[in-house]
Amino acid sequence: MLCSMNSGFSLKLFVVSIFLSSFSAHLSVAAVTLQSIQIYRTHDWLKTPTIYFHCNGENKIVLPDVKKANTIYTFKGEESWQPLTEFSSKKCKRCGFFEKDLIFPDDKFDEREFCPSDFTADDGRYTLVKEGELNVTFSCSTCVDMGKDNAASGSDTKGNGLSVGIVILISSAVTIIVIVAFIGGYKYWQKKKRQNEQARFLKLFEDHDDIEDELGLRDVI
Repeated sequence: MLCSMNSGFSLKLFVVSIFLSSFSAHLSVAAVTLQSIQIYRTHDWLKTPTIYFHCNGENKIVLPDVKKANTIYTFKGEESWQPLTEFSSKKCKRCGFFEKDLIFPDDKFDEREFCPSDFTADDGRYTLVKEGELNVTFSCSTCVDMGKDNAASGSDTKGNGLSVGIVILISSAVTIIVIVAFIGGYKYWQKKKRQNEQARFLKLFEDHDDIEDELGLRDVI
């Protein structure tokens, strides 16, 4: 009984795992890498600048090679500090490039809303130019698909949101059903176990009475 219950539960758990993994695959993460950057000036003349990229709520990404103004720095996208950030949805982030200042608030090259929809080129590149400050090229091939989806009609957006909501609802329902089924099966197994133990206990008394009858001990007592 217990073996059968465990095998059934394992099968259900396996099916749910496949379902959830396929669902999570659709929630892919779009990584944004830095392809090139050129700063037109530094804000501190007394020391070598420390330039970094930062999105609100995330860690600062220091660009260790960017030290001089009016110099174009190019990258492969495989550097240890890459990617700059990641998008898990169409939602924008507040991001920018800054120069670290030891005494005063950090100087700002540029800060703005950074969105997957910015990546409209087929090659997944997006160039940001801030006059007198910097020229930057980002790369995010997966963001192109997000941007196209974001440019779709409002009805399509609502439909996609509804579809995702339905998938989440179904996956949650399946998980709850599996948990309830497991708990119910476990309680049923405990009940059957207690019944079997009671039956064995009663049978011991019956066997004891039968032995007394055979030996004639009951009449003696």
